[in-house]
Amino acid sequence: MNMTAIAIVALVCWAIVELVNGPKGKKKDKKEVDQVNLTNDLEREVTAMRERIETLEKIVTDEKYDLNRQFDDLKKDKVA
Repeated sequence: MNMTAIAIVALVCWAIVELVNGPKGKKKDKKEVDQVNLTNDLEREVTAMRERIETLEKIVTDEKYDLNRQFDDLKKDKVA
């Protein structure tokens, strides 16, 4: 076999392998990108929820909030 025939056979084999494995590799990359995007979205959402919880904790533990709640309870008792 001469070198030209070997080169042609090698190129054909490489092309077949790329055709078979090419689309699978691209789909896998897209899935990985989607997974990374989902992870980033979830991390942002968790961060936002933590901030909201901290705000709610500050409101609930504030003395004025407790005092206003006691006033509301007294008003309800007075009406009843």
